[in-house]
Amino acid sequence: MLALRLARGAHSLVQLRRLLVAAASAGTGFLLLCTLGYALAHPDPSAGALLRLLWCLAPAAATVHFAVAVARTDPGTRPRPGLSAVGLGPGQLMAISAVTTALSTTLGSVLALLVFLHLRGDLPGRPFDGDPAAFLASDHPLPLPAALTLLLLVPLAASSASAVALRPRGARPSRPRRPGADGDSPRERSRRRAESGPYADQAGHPLDPQQPAPPLPTPGGLPWGTAVLAAGLAVEAYASRSGPGLVLPGRFTGGPARVFGGWSLTALGLMLAAPAITHLCGWLLQAVRPGVLRLLAGRVLQEEARRIGRPLGVVCAVASGAYAMATVYSGARPSFGPLSTLGALLVAGCTVATLLTAAVEAKHARADTTAALLRMGAPTTVLRGAALLRAGALLAAFGPLTWVVAELAAVPLVR
Repeated sequence: MLALRLARGAHSLVQLRRLLVAAASAGTGFLLLCTLGYALAHPDPSAGALLRLLWCLAPAAATVHFAVAVARTDPGTRPRPGLSAVGLGPGQLMAISAVTTALSTTLGSVLALLVFLHLRGDLPGRPFDGDPAAFLASDHPLPLPAALTLLLLVPLAASSASAVALRPRGARPSRPRRPGADGDSPRERSRRRAESGPYADQAGHPLDPQQPAPPLPTPGGLPWGTAVLAAGLAVEAYASRSGPGLVLPGRFTGGPARVFGGWSLTALGLMLAAPAITHLCGWLLQAVRPGVLRLLAGRVLQEEARRIGRPLGVVCAVASGAYAMATVYSGARPSFGPLSTLGALLVAGCTVATLLTAAVEAKHARADTTAALLRMGAPTTVLRGAALLRAGALLAAFGPLTWVVAELAAVPLVR
């Protein structure tokens, strides 16, 4: 009940994000039900139904990623002073966020089931007929347990991923030691506090404005991301030799499933390497005697490297996949079916919406810093210029990277 009240009393923009999550869940659920309908209409053992189910994993993963990003930016489940006194600690807020995500995705799954039943003619109304109605399996009874199992995949995955992403991360309280034990005398503690530098996170140890700011830690993952990216490109090259080119569910059948595995590894590699690349962009902006504009833009990029790096890497993976697909089918001019179009729109829309949601989260995270700069007299043109400089630096770094990955992925497919 508390999750329902928090969902009802949220801001209109928060409600809009939740409705977008429900819409994405509805589209993914409809694709899963269409896969079930195709399997009912083709009961003979074949790889067509399995291939369609495999291609549905990409919209499902994009939907879950978007749902987690929306859950992270939900202000109703953000820890605030006084909530722990009424029994709403970090663990309880995490559970509320997971329940809210489950409610949004379940609403979309129910909507997908109603639309699918209406198109089949199981509900009052005119059923959908014609050649594209083969995936509905209107002549076969719909197994309700199988349909409900498929529809519960996205809500369960989204709520579990939200709970894992928002789990409390607190250090376990250490056992206090007695003064003098193991050489821990008051004089020794004072000496260590003096040697720890002006940025030590200790009570009563103020920051020294004369000292330079310490460098932010570089996100790891660049070596692993490069290795996984190379493995994905190698899998795609091997898949192109074992069967026809890139195949999508809808009007394309019979393609190798290894293409999807290679593209998944490529997307994972870009997602792992993107935070480190974003941090490197911030470091380059601050290099060689930076001014105020470059220093501010580079510092913000380094602080937001982990927050916006991964969604940006996924967007680059989707863009490279779309570019490779357009290169492969540049002369064939294929007619994409409705399910292929819906899946492509879901993947592209969810990845772009996730990146925009992460950008909004980053803006809210540095709201106090922006307010402090405005109180100090910083003009708004400097803040806008820093934002444009950050966007330009990311575009200059990830644009050529996306093009190179797309070209490498398309070379073995066109042969």
